[in-house]
Amino acid sequence: MATHGTATDDPDAFTPVPGAHRAFDAACRRLLALQDEQGAWEGEMEWSTMILFHYVIALQRPADERARQATLRCYRATRTPEGGWGMHPQAPPSPYATTPAYVGLRPLGTEPGDPLAAGARRWLHAQPGSCRAVPQWGFFWLAVQGVVPYRQGTPVPPRVMLLPRWAPLHPERLLGWTRTLYQAMAYLYGAKFRADPGPVTRDLRRELFAGHGAGARVPPGRGTDLYVTGGRALRVLQGCLRGWERVHSRRLRRVPLERCHRAVVEEQHASPHHGLSSVNALVECLVLFTRDRHHPLRDDAVARLRYWCRQDGDRGLRGCGDRSAVRDTSFATEALLSAGPAGADHGPECRLGPAINRAHAFPRQARITTYSGRVAPLRTVRHGWAFSDGHSRWPVSDCTAEAVGALLRVQEATGPGGRRIPAPAHLGRQALHGALNVMPDRQKPAGGLATLDRRRAGTWLEALNPTEMFAGCMTDTSSVECTGFVLAALSRMRPLLEPAARHRAGQATARGVAYLRARQHHDGSFGGTWGINYTYAAFHAARGLRAAGVAADDPAPVALARWLTGSQLKDGSWGEDWRSCLERRYLALEEGLPEMAAWAVMAGLDTLGPRHPVVVNGIRRLCARQQADGSWAGGHVNGVFFTTMMLVYHLYPVYFPALAVGRYPGAVAASAPTAHEGTPGTA
Repeated sequence: MATHGTATDDPDAFTPVPGAHRAFDAACRRLLALQDEQGAWEGEMEWSTMILFHYVIALQRPADERARQATLRCYRATRTPEGGWGMHPQAPPSPYATTPAYVGLRPLGTEPGDPLAAGARRWLHAQPGSCRAVPQWGFFWLAVQGVVPYRQGTPVPPRVMLLPRWAPLHPERLLGWTRTLYQAMAYLYGAKFRADPGPVTRDLRRELFAGHGAGARVPPGRGTDLYVTGGRALRVLQGCLRGWERVHSRRLRRVPLERCHRAVVEEQHASPHHGLSSVNALVECLVLFTRDRHHPLRDDAVARLRYWCRQDGDRGLRGCGDRSAVRDTSFATEALLSAGPAGADHGPECRLGPAINRAHAFPRQARITTYSGRVAPLRTVRHGWAFSDGHSRWPVSDCTAEAVGALLRVQEATGPGGRRIPAPAHLGRQALHGALNVMPDRQKPAGGLATLDRRRAGTWLEALNPTEMFAGCMTDTSSVECTGFVLAALSRMRPLLEPAARHRAGQATARGVAYLRARQHHDGSFGGTWGINYTYAAFHAARGLRAAGVAADDPAPVALARWLTGSQLKDGSWGEDWRSCLERRYLALEEGLPEMAAWAVMAGLDTLGPRHPVVVNGIRRLCARQQADGSWAGGHVNGVFFTTMMLVYHLYPVYFPALAVGRYPGAVAASAPTAHEGTPGTA
């Protein structure tokens, strides 16, 4: 339910939320306590136990006893009350998540009668179709383990690598994550690789399919793991590929397999043995093992798999969806400096000086300055920032934008003016112009920004998505969030650029604003792509529009302000259910979440103004819910990728509320109340 009201007409009658300064000081202390020795912040990016299954089969050797016990501890900690596993911490059990979990448990020495395995098996057999109803993506991994034959799943033909590079179906047209995965999966499919955990595979077939038949796969039903249903074009293509598989020449297969192998090797050199993501890295290890058990790159690739893992005594050993050091460090730095010019000295207990200098050093070191691949990349690489750190050679538009913005904010806060924080080395003009090359390189014709790649295919390619469970995974499409990130960065960069580059940044900004206007819904909201969902998009849209100089009384921010007012809960907070990503409509939680309240408050500061009751009530709620250690309660789903895959960013409830309460006092001080401030105004 919405919280309605108007700001007071009397400037002297307005009293800022009294606890904001104290909340900001406490949040600063908490953030400083979480900074590591390198100057970085990094919270866990929690996803699903599916990565553990990949980890088990990628090692292709028995784990030591401590690692085995830690892996089992993670399975126990993440099991749902029904006995299965879900796709994220708030999800009910699903056949897709539970089947690989069961398959991964058995090679770890878990007997069929063990409660962990027996409960999962009972739940699976109670589902319509049982294990035969997992999506195509899941059936491929069952085939890799040797539980089902490859012919029962979707063909992943390596021969597509033989197409000319200009062909619409060449893998180079795919989104970077999908492309690198396809090249590796096509090798496993073409080689008909089967993991060899011994007699366990035979037992798995009997345990999983007993009484249900191990015959052909059955399509999953709605409400389980099915989200994308292939159309006629996909069915025709898959039929042709299956027919080709029955008559192909094994000799002809060697050439595309060699190309797939070369693509994997190239990625191993380009992102030195780390891979683009945890799943990519794990699958590439399998390819190296399949090619040669003593492959010269395999030992290094396997050794670096732990880069994608976390381990503790409570939740055991688990694979992360990704590493987020650059993202987390940039936002944590921005939060510490969010109180404005006075914020560099506010709160003597925070002792920001050394921490800010270390925070400035880490992203400078994480900037990608070299490319170690042996083939020219398909995107601009140098002078960008990846999601994780400098080990990756996959710069992302939003991480590049946020890193540049954070570095420039540090330089502004430590420049002339007699402040206590000594000025660090500045971000040079070459780095700024390099970052400018990275960001517009990912700008699409309509003006929106994508993540990894420049445009190489139209959205028509999504019609050939075979996964059944991921959406938007075929091409790198624009998003409101990436566009907002880049608009904010460009506004800080433009005064420092040379005239030609400044003009280019201005053109990119104008196109980005046009994209945001086109993406706004009739109710004033924006749909998200990488966060939950409308609330996260509102934050980035408002931020980008304000940074680009769009006036507060422009129809776009006015409409967004109206949506923010209508979506506020009774207690002054905001909270959005993760199912809004699936249903593409705003679904409110009964109780707000601190990171979502912070997103909405910051959007309100940019649209409603800091004195509006909606913003005041949001700040008041954030201050009231702050914990004794200066952070806010977390653990709820707050991120997403490919529409259906939900994530928990564990630092979001720390730095986003800190950023909101830090911005608020300065916005109040800078605002100029008028008799009409009850309508949406600027901060």
